[in-house]
Amino acid sequence: MKELSLHILDIVTNSINAKSSLIKIKIIENTREDFLKIIIKDNGTGIKSDDIDKIQSPFYTTRKVRNVGLGLPFLKLAAESCEGKFNIKSEENEGTEVTAVFKRSHIDRAPLGKIEETILTILNFSEKFDLIYMHEINSSKFCFNTREVKSVLEEDSIKDPKVLIWIREYIKENIEDISLKNNIKTAYTML
Repeated sequence: MKELSLHILDIVTNSINAKSSLIKIKIIENTREDFLKIIIKDNGTGIKSDDIDKIQSPFYTTRKVRNVGLGLPFLKLAAESCEGKFNIKSEENEGTEVTAVFKRSHIDRAPLGKIEETILTILNFSEKFDLIYMHEINSSKFCFNTREVKSVLEEDSIKDPKVLIWIREYIKENIEDISLKNNIKTAYTML
């Protein structure tokens, strides 16, 4: 995949399908230690312990519509190809946590991409779950929580176009802000 945000979308889709009521996405960028870490954690149905190794193969899937499962294997390959690592922990009826670590400066590491667009796509799936998105660059942090947004919405849905536009801009501006604080050039700060 051309952007890491597309990997995130794919993994979060698995979390939604696993009936998660809370999904957490955390991105940690550390320029001093030269890593980028993506953590996706949910409280869904989890994965059977016997299936943990199997789901890391592209030739295994629990889906009925296709014969391969590419999301986790592609993310694992992307991380390991960039001097990183991949880990998945899961317990049935407790949830799953996927962690991918990349050497941040590796020439083959895909860009993060437009994470705000990915978050909007995720929010359009359903209102049956809450999403916490955290982004950290060195010591600068930003957090977006749908529970906070929902608490101030009166009659509007989080899927209302006006709300989604605000969310997109809010996420974009805050990522740009923490990038600038750390002198990191992104697609946003170079415009």
